[in-house]
Amino acid sequence: MTKNLDENPVSRYPSDDFPQQEQEQPGLTSKTEPRPDHGEDTYVGSGKLQGKRALITGGDSGIGRAVAIAFAREGADVAISYLPEEQEDADDTAQWVRKENRQALLLPGEARDEAYCTSLVGKTVSQFGGLDIVILNAAYQENRDSLEELPTEEFQRVFETNLYSTLWIARAALPHLKPGASIISTSSIQAFNPSPQLIDYAMTKAALVAFTKALAQQVGERGIRVNAVAPGPIWTPLIPATSWPDKLPTFGQDTPLGRAGQPAELAPAYVFLASQEASYVSGAVLPVTGGKGL
Repeated sequence: MTKNLDENPVSRYPSDDFPQQEQEQPGLTSKTEPRPDHGEDTYVGSGKLQGKRALITGGDSGIGRAVAIAFAREGADVAISYLPEEQEDADDTAQWVRKENRQALLLPGEARDEAYCTSLVGKTVSQFGGLDIVILNAAYQENRDSLEELPTEEFQRVFETNLYSTLWIARAALPHLKPGASIISTSSIQAFNPSPQLIDYAMTKAALVAFTKALAQQVGERGIRVNAVAPGPIWTPLIPATSWPDKLPTFGQDTPLGRAGQPAELAPAYVFLASQEASYVSGAVLPVTGGKGL
């Protein structure tokens, strides 16, 4: 739920050109112009996740930050996984969570490290006394000129960040999840409508769809739901850090709504899937794409 925004989805946020800019990976909110909206001033909670305990990977900025803020306003404590170089963003996100009188646990580290990923679950359970919601959101993407010029170490980084970490964390989390728990991954429109410049990234996002559907069947009888959100073009620090400054002026303008989405517009999808309002939703991929078809 949001407040004080235009109800027309076309004009809800500006559709003007994004200025040309470029950042090094992973990208920081303070260097992103215009600053993304994470719902800081607009998201209104209603207790949908009261008393829940959530772990969010990539929770420092972008979609992850918007989800962390929304979850806190819905009553959840939030553990945030992020890269050490994103400390500034993580601290800011934690402040928003704590403003809601919820616990924020900061867990810096490298998602490509199995021991770190496994430790996230243990540290969250130790701090919060349990775990109810796992948001597998951390991701890496980079512009690819061609497959011939794609270095092995680069697609390994994509696969390890986007897929290996997903499997490691979910595997570690399952023994702690009780009936009513929820696992939600961040897939992408790229899983269904891939851009050639994001070939390896798109491959991983398609794999997350298979992961979601397969795991939902495995753990359904245990009362654990598994779903995914498939964002379209969303304005986050990852975009100016993807080495395509020439594409920024028209980013998102090819959607039926004519603009890029904001992280704040993704958060309600995660809240819904994590809440008991979605008690009969599992194995689903929820598109939030500005009208672009999957």
